[in-house]
Amino acid sequence: MEWKYRQKILFIGDSITDALRREKAYAPLGCGYVHFAGCFLQARLPELDLQIENRGISGDTTRELLARWKEDCLDLRPDVVSILVGINDLWRGYKPVLEPQKTSVVPEEYENNLRQMLSEVQRLGSRLILMEPFYFCSDPADPMLADLRAYLDVVHTLAAEFSAVLVPLQQEYEKLKHRVPEEKWADDRVHPYPWAHAWIADQWLSAVDGA
Repeated sequence: MEWKYRQKILFIGDSITDALRREKAYAPLGCGYVHFAGCFLQARLPELDLQIENRGISGDTTRELLARWKEDCLDLRPDVVSILVGINDLWRGYKPVLEPQKTSVVPEEYENNLRQMLSEVQRLGSRLILMEPFYFCSDPADPMLADLRAYLDVVHTLAAEFSAVLVPLQQEYEKLKHRVPEEKWADDRVHPYPWAHAWIADQWLSAVDGA
């Protein structure tokens, strides 16, 4: 991807993107992959004065993300939008949260929500980056891992449809999962440890470098 002077790059999604970004110690980019990817990008191209924004919110599904899309994406008029969302859409069906209105989002709604958001961004003329939702699980018989495939198919379909850069996180994890135990990635298979956030950032940088 070719970067231009003072481009605004927006990272948006759920807790993995959020990564405590609203805590004073970690503001404004959080302590996760956005921090690593954004800082390395700025370090590579300091003369471009790239503007990095993080609008992740913990717990979001595509349903919540769509509800705040205008305020947290469109109104910012970003030049590049990077989206990582989907694991909560699936996970809520396995690990319900306390709020009864926060239900799981089936793949069909996931696709509709994501397509609406991408369509609105495309009308702005922004470049799109879609990141695969992921689940650090080495057990091929795990039912949540099996169900994740439908969400990954949606991301691949929409990345092709909207000419988005695809960051294949689950695909790359699958290459490593038999060499690196799942407990080294996250304590709950979802929220990465710091080094795994750095790994995600490295995958993001590799994907955009090759686009």
